[in-house]
Amino acid sequence: MRTGWRDSPLDVPRRAEAPNHAKRRALLSEAFPGQTLVVPTGAERIRANDTTYPFRPGSDHVWLTGEHEPDSVLVLTPTAGGHDATLYVRPRSTTASDGFFTDRGHGELWIGRRPSLAEKSEELEIATERLDRLGAVLDGCAPSRTRVLRGLDPAVDAAVRSGGGDHDRALIQVLAELRLVKDEWEIAQLQAAVDASVLGFEDVARALPEDRAVSERLIEGVFGLRARHDGNGVGYSSIVASGPHATVLHWMHNDGSARPGDLLLMDMGVEGRHLYTADITRTLPVSGLFTPLQRQVYDIVHRSQRAGIAAIRPGIAFDEVHQTCMRVLAEGLADLGVLPVSVDEAMARDRITYRRWTLHGFGHMLGLDVHDCARARKERYRDGVLGEGHVLTMEPGLYFQPDDELIPAGLRGIGIRIEDDVLVTADGARVLSAGLPTGSAEVESWLATQRAAGARLPGGGNGLAG
Repeated sequence: MRTGWRDSPLDVPRRAEAPNHAKRRALLSEAFPGQTLVVPTGAERIRANDTTYPFRPGSDHVWLTGEHEPDSVLVLTPTAGGHDATLYVRPRSTTASDGFFTDRGHGELWIGRRPSLAEKSEELEIATERLDRLGAVLDGCAPSRTRVLRGLDPAVDAAVRSGGGDHDRALIQVLAELRLVKDEWEIAQLQAAVDASVLGFEDVARALPEDRAVSERLIEGVFGLRARHDGNGVGYSSIVASGPHATVLHWMHNDGSARPGDLLLMDMGVEGRHLYTADITRTLPVSGLFTPLQRQVYDIVHRSQRAGIAAIRPGIAFDEVHQTCMRVLAEGLADLGVLPVSVDEAMARDRITYRRWTLHGFGHMLGLDVHDCARARKERYRDGVLGEGHVLTMEPGLYFQPDDELIPAGLRGIGIRIEDDVLVTADGARVLSAGLPTGSAEVESWLATQRAAGARLPGGGNGLAG
């Protein structure tokens, strides 16, 4: 078995974005002079017995290195001028090792040729070392001078004792806050993920019949095909919610049916090959046209979204954008005869009566994680101000539960959310997902156009559009 094997070189092109990762490591180095920093990516997780879930690397690790393989660990070792960076990775299992033949998880006979340490170093422009030498390095780390990104790799967590409650938490917070401002390359990745998502929504519209029921799971699958074809997959579990399911914020069963007359809420996003994700929601009338009441509710949500986007600019408080959106929703609820008090009373912070029908805030940061930078300090995020280069969602909604007896019967079971991905620019905002319309009349026209295009495709529009 060991004889007669040719070891061919692996063509691993140097990553064009590698200098960006080096700049990010330099920023992290500046925040923790004299400290050893340990950032693992995590390991594969068991799905059932001897099968694993598809591996998704840790976002902070990817942001600093560009590495996508499991088990790797970045160590920043302090020097007089900053830090030296070393990426500890699993070495190859070549024909010289038993693992080539017997290791079904890492042996190259099982999973294919893997980069050598030298090839990995050239690809990512970072020094590499064998993963089995990491233990000796961590054994020499003093807890008081070492910070670990914990919760990703149990072996790393066990190897370095915690330096105290806030000691490692500071590393988590700094990484989250550094990631708030996206550079040009990151913005391009987000735009690519959004563009693929726009095509995915077009695929769905072309496969959505107007005169018969179709399963939510089919719709999920059509979008998933685009996500897998154009990207890494979906950035989060798709929400495909028809009729009263749309009033459930995190409806992920997707086991109902979209029927003519229903509204169909779809919250879906493609995760690109570099792991940046889109996050878009559209609510469509399955029959092609909104009923008068559906349109009235939809237009309230749309006005709220437009007001929120118009408010976005550098220096505006995150909470001010939230209040702008919520006031429009509260005014709309008053117009519907739902609010039991005045708009001002409903907006009072000690009451927020409107929240019964809005349920969530206007949006969140977006990037490598769908809820990006969530561990940043409040004063830098939710209680802070927006800055140029921030990317966030704008997603107000109204949700009238089927069993809510405080509202007119006609509203019960209506759920509407409209979500776009927005870049904060020097003078305002740019909607990255503007390729999908949001106004009620424009949505109807777009849906009709997509259906007409789908009817001309082989298979009636169940393939990939575009």
